[in-house]
Amino acid sequence: VSDLRPSTLPGSLDVSHSMFDLRSPPHRFMKRYDSVSSVPSSTSSRKDSQGSNRSLDTITLSGDERDFGRLNVKLCYVSSVEQIWITVLHCKDLTWPSSCGENPRICVKGILTLPRPVHFKSSAKEGCNDIEFMETFVFAIKLQSLQAVRLVFKIQTQTPRKKTIGECSLALRELSSEESNHWLDISPPSK
Repeated sequence: VSDLRPSTLPGSLDVSHSMFDLRSPPHRFMKRYDSVSSVPSSTSSRKDSQGSNRSLDTITLSGDERDFGRLNVKLCYVSSVEQIWITVLHCKDLTWPSSCGENPRICVKGILTLPRPVHFKSSAKEGCNDIEFMETFVFAIKLQSLQAVRLVFKIQTQTPRKKTIGECSLALRELSSEESNHWLDISPPSK
């Protein structure tokens, strides 16, 4: 019995920690995204058992995640020097909670989810409908290491206080020497 309990408890704790811990191995990180993507459907089915079809229609119309805006980034891998180039271009149609004020200062925080995560952050800009960042970040990392991870972006307010208001991510499996342009839908931050 004493052998079973330790193996059960760390496993269950591991699952909850992997939801937030970006240092976990890439296969655990992929599980995190699988579970996040299943949240809307489980929420809908739970609402369905409690309410009627009309309440589901209301949820669909009012809970449209595309209303949070989009982030435009460009990626390129320069194999001759083993560098990834990440350019944060701009945020379009960004929305934020009224508690953040009318024009909060907004920045984009990026995370390469390697075993030792790599963090970077844009400068803070005044919040508006179309925020231009035009900032490039360069990291020397082997291509094989990058192709198994994700690039996560957190949209954060700096004023009146630091707060994540949205996030988005993309896999780096298709990374190549040809610059690729990506429009990422911003979702509400995961709890």
